[in-house]
Amino acid sequence: MSRQAVCGIIFNKKNEVLLIKRRDIPVWVLPGGGIEERETPEQAVIRELFEETGYTTQIVRQVAKYFPYNKLTRVTYFFECEILSGKPYRGPETKDVEFFSLNNLPKYLPPPYPGWIADAYKKEPPVCKMIEGTSYLQLVKFLFQYPLLTLRFLLTKIGIHFNAKD
Repeated sequence: MSRQAVCGIIFNKKNEVLLIKRRDIPVWVLPGGGIEERETPEQAVIRELFEETGYTTQIVRQVAKYFPYNKLTRVTYFFECEILSGKPYRGPETKDVEFFSLNNLPKYLPPPYPGWIADAYKKEPPVCKMIEGTSYLQLVKFLFQYPLLTLRFLLTKIGIHFNAKD
């Protein structure tokens, strides 16, 4: 299952979305990560949300199953979840945890997250589709717009990770 991942989205009562700021590539994203051996996607999203946000959650519904467009992405199960308990946690992978208004998302929210947030907000039955916004051409464009972030992203893809302090 190493080529599969999960991603979770949490909306609060104010209709804001929970995002985390990564430490290795300092951008705001939805929490998620790889599915471990002998773990279901449902178990993985609950674990990842706890590890990256500090919140104990439960799944509300599956939003989508996304398929890779190229080797930059992997099959990703996307779930809407709700918070049961806990408090925001900043740890080895997470520099910050914050709720954002859907009308005031961070300036740079990398693909595919804006589309995934829109998919979740629609509250429609689960969809299966390709991961959008992750073409090699898009990567080259980002390299010119955000050279340091893009290089850090590429290095993580080949196994070099950054453990930025703060």
